[in-house]
Amino acid sequence: MWFFLAILGYILLAGVFILDKYILSTAKEKPEVYAMYSTLPFFVAFLLWPFGAESLVGIDWAWALASGLTFGLAFWAMFLAFEKGEVSHMSPFIGAVIIVVVACASSVLFHERLTTTQFIGVAFLVAASFLLSLEQSEKKKGFHSGFLWAILCGILFALSYVSAKYLYLQYSFVTVLMWTKGLGGFVGLGLLLSPRVREIWKRRKSTFQSHHGLALVVTDKGAAVAGLVLTQYAMARGSVTVVNALGGVQYIVMFLGILALTKWLPHIFREYFTRRELQMQ
Repeated sequence: MWFFLAILGYILLAGVFILDKYILSTAKEKPEVYAMYSTLPFFVAFLLWPFGAESLVGIDWAWALASGLTFGLAFWAMFLAFEKGEVSHMSPFIGAVIIVVVACASSVLFHERLTTTQFIGVAFLVAASFLLSLEQSEKKKGFHSGFLWAILCGILFALSYVSAKYLYLQYSFVTVLMWTKGLGGFVGLGLLLSPRVREIWKRRKSTFQSHHGLALVVTDKGAAVAGLVLTQYAMARGSVTVVNALGGVQYIVMFLGILALTKWLPHIFREYFTRRELQMQ
């Protein structure tokens, strides 16, 4: 069951990534401002308290705080990567970094060992993710600064997932989801309190509203929450390495969606693909 829930979650997240790039480019939101929009809603997770969540004990607070903060900061790094590169290339690269880091960390912390079949499947998905990340666009070719932010993003997401998995082994799903994601809201709060972010937000507010930004962000974040809950539940019930490797499904769906939009609705969303790039992918 967790296998199919993970796939459904990643399909939803594929649409979220496309919307994220659309909002960043069309509404011209700065990455730090959009990161604030994306992480402040994490505080909603604390509404899970009446549904069976419980308090943590001792060092587990540090694990939850680490998971929440790295998760929130990963969003900021991801939007910086999206600003500097195309989402169809940045996202698979981030996914490949996550898989590699999670696999190494899970092996050390949880002594998680993959079967031969699982290892081959994970290796295939990592290779596919790296292949999809090869970029040759109108403005950029090969490795550029966006990939540095993508590497940081992948490491932060991986640390968040591994920390959450540690807690999932000891507490209920609702408890871990509430604390690890709720604490991530402090990243958004920190950005909101930043004078630079508040100034940018005030200047951009009218433009953002003119692009129906609020409705678009609500839709985007609603799908993100659904995808997040599904993938986190799958991670809690199954192998954290395998669940993250299934992220390759997300990048394939996302790539096909971007390709379709670029071909048939370029006035809404467009990314550049060379003939050689399409043949390789």
